[in-house]
Amino acid sequence: MSVPLFIVDAFATAPFTGNPAAVCLLPGPAEPGWMQALAAEMNLSETAFVSPRADGWDLRWFTPKVEVALCGHATLASAHTLWETGRAPAGGTIRFHTPSGWLNVTQTGPDITMDFPAMPVAACPTPDGLTTALGAKALFVGRNEFDYLIEVESAAALRGLVPDFSALARLPARGVIVTSHSDQVGVDFLSRFFAPAAGVNEDPVTGSAHCALGPFWQQRLGRPDLVGFQASPRGGLVRVGMRGNRAQLSGRAITVLRGLLA
Repeated sequence: MSVPLFIVDAFATAPFTGNPAAVCLLPGPAEPGWMQALAAEMNLSETAFVSPRADGWDLRWFTPKVEVALCGHATLASAHTLWETGRAPAGGTIRFHTPSGWLNVTQTGPDITMDFPAMPVAACPTPDGLTTALGAKALFVGRNEFDYLIEVESAAALRGLVPDFSALARLPARGVIVTSHSDQVGVDFLSRFFAPAAGVNEDPVTGSAHCALGPFWQQRLGRPDLVGFQASPRGGLVRVGMRGNRAQLSGRAITVLRGLLA
């Protein structure tokens, strides 16, 4: 049986911006090795696999190299695909069962809001080789369960980073979030995300990184509702609303390819 396959630009307001994710709509659970092989074939930062269950949908995420426990942009892309194809009622809430537990996604007009666990970082010693690998001075270094978070001194420093990806891949973390104050009107903070250990040198727009960036900038700026811009070459806006120990991440999505897996 042919399997529907989509490519969706998440956190995007126009095609070929934001972060592309492949979304594979399965009739039921699939073998992990097959899912990993398809993710490698797609060669996007994440491929999402969605299958129905009695109380919602199962959702798993794979980079070209590994399965990951949480992925924001591919969750947004998956919900968008279910609504666009009529598999989920428009305007409602989709419940995804994932390796990180249950995640709720809601649709409000053109925007999609994901309710994710907040993942604040704690200050930590700078790991050997980190600042050299980034090529920038760190004002703050912290980490959570998944990633390091580094604050650099300016938007110009952040935009100008040319990391040593081989060195970053040796760090004991999924990836490295780099952030700074914004130089853009209407944007509170900037970020970039590097995850060469997971097969993604630079991710265009990373929802899960904003589960750390939200608490970080809430503390610094003193307000819960924030707008972040991920300053990758493709770029994308992420709206963050901190609600206690939850991070509500909002953005838009556009389907750029529809097909069938042979």
